[in-house]
Amino acid sequence: MPSGGRLRAPFWWVVAGVVALDRVTKVLLARRLEQGPDVIIAGDYVRLHLVHNPGAAFGLHLGPWSRWIFTGIAIGAVYLLHRMWQDAAPADHLRRWAVAVVAGGAAGNLVDRLLTSRGVIDFIDVGVGATRWPTFNVADIAVSCGAVALALSLWREDNSRRPPVPTS
Repeated sequence: MPSGGRLRAPFWWVVAGVVALDRVTKVLLARRLEQGPDVIIAGDYVRLHLVHNPGAAFGLHLGPWSRWIFTGIAIGAVYLLHRMWQDAAPADHLRRWAVAVVAGGAAGNLVDRLLTSRGVIDFIDVGVGATRWPTFNVADIAVSCGAVALALSLWREDNSRRPPVPTS
């Protein structure tokens, strides 16, 4: 069986990979979008549009302290997710990947908060006409997909603990 240190190492590799992908896309697209118009990907449905979000998901804003409050929350989230990784059964690969991907997304947006007071760089804009989803980024995708995978892992665990339903 691998040592505890060996089990923890992949967590940080996944986090680093998500942060790197998030950072590269933000830097490249922010540079491009600051220079010119939005980039149309799929008609009016998907476009790249630069937004700096000083708050959190869906524009949640807590006034002048938002940056530091959400920085603290992100640091706490990464710590708790790392603990979840450590506590997960070694065979529960879905849970381990899920918490690492969520942590990577949280860390990706944390990097933005630490680098600038302008806020998290968001650039993916989807919707129809004036009806738009809040603009998001790769880190947000990681948090969302990882959260769905984590919920699935927890649901599977809950179902495996239920006693079988008698058939008669």
